[in-house]
Amino acid sequence: MASTGLRGPFVLITATVDGVVTKTSPGAYALGWVDENRIFRIQYVGRADDDVNKRLKDWAPANYPEFKFEYYGSAELAYRKECDLYHDFNPPDNVNHPACPKGSNLSCQRCGK
Repeated sequence: MASTGLRGPFVLITATVDGVVTKTSPGAYALGWVDENRIFRIQYVGRADDDVNKRLKDWAPANYPEFKFEYYGSAELAYRKECDLYHDFNPPDNVNHPACPKGSNLSCQRCGK
């Protein structure tokens, strides 16, 4: 199984997000849970173009008990990681391919969308 390259998993509650996501930064994340075999089961992937802490707190509390995340130096890098996660893990709750950051004309390096 592919590695996410993300930090975590962590419990998806506001206090935990504030405790572990301490920088204001673009970032990518995966939402899901750890199964009985200690494997993180990704159900949804996303990104924040400006503040991954704020975006994760939008999900808490949610139907996803845990999250993984990583900071990225720009919205473009966060978008690229989100696309990689989307293609590598095919999360069932992502109905559409990730959209590029607002105001950009980026396309996915994997599929061209």
